Amino acid sequence: MGERSAVRDRNASAWLLPNDGARTNHRLRTDMRRYEPDEEVDVVIVGAGAGGATLGQRLARAGWSVVLLDAGPFWDPDSDWVSDERGSHGLYWTEPRQIGGADPVPLGSNNSGRGVGGSMVHYAGYTPRFHPSDFRTFSSDGVGADWPIKYADLRPYYEQIEAELPVAGQDWPWGDPHRYPHSAHPVGGNGLVALRGARALGIDMRVGPVAIPNGRFGNRPHCIYRGFCIQGCKVNAKASPLITHVPDALAHGAEVRADSHVSRILVDDDAGRAVGVEYLNAGALHRQRAQAVVVAGYSIETPRLLLLSATPRYRDGLGNDNDQLGRHLMVQGAPQVGGRFADEIRMYKAPPPEVSSEDFYETDPGQPYRRGFSIQTVSPLPITWSEHIAAQGHWGQTLREYMRDYVHWATLGALCELLPLPDNRVTLADQEDRHGLPVAHFSYTQCDNDRQLIDAAGAVMSDMLRAAGAEEVLTIKRYAHLVGGARMAARPEDGVIDNEHRVFGVDRLYVVDGSVMPTQGAANPALTIMALAARAADLMKRHSACS
Repeated sequence: MGERSAVRDRNASAWLLPNDGARTNHRLRTDMRRYEPDEEVDVVIVGAGAGGATLGQRLARAGWSVVLLDAGPFWDPDSDWVSDERGSHGLYWTEPRQIGGADPVPLGSNNSGRGVGGSMVHYAGYTPRFHPSDFRTFSSDGVGADWPIKYADLRPYYEQIEAELPVAGQDWPWGDPHRYPHSAHPVGGNGLVALRGARALGIDMRVGPVAIPNGRFGNRPHCIYRGFCIQGCKVNAKASPLITHVPDALAHGAEVRADSHVSRILVDDDAGRAVGVEYLNAGALHRQRAQAVVVAGYSIETPRLLLLSATPRYRDGLGNDNDQLGRHLMVQGAPQVGGRFADEIRMYKAPPPEVSSEDFYETDPGQPYRRGFSIQTVSPLPITWSEHIAAQGHWGQTLREYMRDYVHWATLGALCELLPLPDNRVTLADQEDRHGLPVAHFSYTQCDNDRQLIDAAGAVMSDMLRAAGAEEVLTIKRYAHLVGGARMAARPEDGVIDNEHRVFGVDRLYVVDGSVMPTQGAANPALTIMALAARAADLMKRHSACS
């Protein structure tokens, strides 16, 4: 692999970090067709988010011919994004899906991405690492699952991605203690409240880590602290694959085809190997042949696509010989607690995760639950804040009074490590989408450990806000971050891919996204997905060199 594209222009060795001119060039280059319709490329990647874009960038730099297909648009921040909470809803995946189970997970909001850059276009910019313990929860704590790789396998890739984004924050004492490439940002009102409450209770809190440089970086401007991180960051201070790894992939010969919904992975049943994909663009069905196929559609669409790609040889879907596909899908419990203060806080005037703590991340033997949670400041904008207030049963005049008080509230959020359970899974529903394809059905039910962990996190955050001087607190229970569904395992009986991201039983088919995670920790997943993708690229290049 890579020989056909090795002669392509490789003069652009620096990262393309767009200003207005680079962004225009960036957009124009994606409109050019690099490969002919019947040309076989080295690799076709389904999804251009954290996993797909990072993998594609590294393979393109190695001289591979790379085509990235994404079901959503190729965003232009100048023309497509707005400084408006409601107007940013198009950044989310809003195609129909079904939900079920005893504790169904709302979809179509902030837990799925749409378009080139994926969910990182609208993530909060928070980029913590997983802890070493996250890779061996079953051995250490008797819950979850052990990964078939270790933290040490990802450490060098964490360091690479932190430098490439880059990440800003204070020295990090938890997990594997480390430093960040850029110094921490100044702290706003929400952060000061959190630090005050933490100090009173003896809780350690640190500023960052966020993928937002503290100052200008390349052609990217300084963060202006306007509070729209999860609405796309129109100023492009926040890192996402759209403005970091995708431009560099393009500069090294990759092609990105936006608005291209992949409907099936093509498989040679006789050879037992993936040979390309079918996809829909502008109402027409297209094919892209490839030496290797990588699925990076995230935790709902990846299992769905593998199920939709069933063949006479793989009757139950690709990678599903042992009924593992779609199982062990996880979300994090993400309760938020707001506190009202006499002074104006203006919690939106900073990156939402200003300060955070991982003091409660590991299993506490004195508690009835296993594993733990992290705490960070969050900054819901007014529409989201009104939903929180309404969820407490406040309507009419009372709701208006709460909204008039918006600038007096500070908010903390937790990420609770909910456990991977086999019946929390994605299957195909009877309902069809606009392409005539069965939509995903996601069933989710919490266990007792999950509920205890969520309650404990809410209690700690309430104590912190009261210790900081809050006159009133309110709590909203919610979810965040999808992972799992095509998990990595040592044996095909226990998962969908092996420790090198290869789908069990299907040659030259890979999964490289958040769906591969056996556990989720109490950390945001973006950095780990990118680190996994960087490692997968090295493994794929090594396999190619040996073939």
